Amino acid sequence: MKIGYIRVSKQEQNEGLQVDTLQEAGCEKLFHDVMTGVKFERKGLDEVLAYVRPGDTFVVWKLDRLGRSLKDLIETLGLLQERGVDFISLTENIDTTTPGGKLIFHLMGALAEFERDLIRERTKVGLAAAKARGRVGGRPRKTTDGEVALVRHLYHDSKHSITEICSMLEISRSTFFRYVRGTKNTPGSGA
Repeated sequence: MKIGYIRVSKQEQNEGLQVDTLQEAGCEKLFHDVMTGVKFERKGLDEVLAYVRPGDTFVVWKLDRLGRSLKDLIETLGLLQERGVDFISLTENIDTTTPGGKLIFHLMGALAEFERDLIRERTKVGLAAAKARGRVGGRPRKTTDGEVALVRHLYHDSKHSITEICSMLEISRSTFFRYVRGTKNTPGSGA
C-alpha cells in the first residue's frame, strides 16, 4: 500500500499541490502536518509511522517535507528501512524499491555520518581552545553550607562592603543576597 505524507507551514503553503501529486502517484491514504517555523511537533508523521507495515511504501512530494535537517531525514528513513517499508520522494526521484534509490539512500546515510563526525570534531576543538583560554564548561560549582555561612558571617561582621565580599568569594550580587536571605536555592533550605 502506498501511503503519503504531507507537511506544510501554516502561513506559506497550500497542501493542494502535494495532495494532488501524491494521489496521482497512487497513494491510498494521506497523513498531514501543518507546522510553524518554530514548532516541531509532528503528530501526522507520528501517526503515519505507527500506521505503516512491512511491504508498504511511504511517499512524500519532496524530501524537505519529511525532515527539516539531514539528520532527521536519515533517522526517519532508517526507521522505515528497519520496518521493511520502502520510501519514495517524487520530486527527487528517490525510490528505495530500485537499486539506484537504495544507493542514494546509503550515500545520504554516509553523508549524515560524516556530518556528525565533523560536528563532534569541531566541538572537541572548541572545548580544547576554551580550556586553553582558561574557560571551563559545565555547571557552576555546587554551593556548600560553609560558603553560605561565610557569606552571612562576613555580611553581619560589617568590616567589608557587599562588593568586597562578592569579589573575594567570586559570587554575583544576586547570589550574595540569596545566601544572606536564605532563600530556597541555598543548601539546607529544603529545596
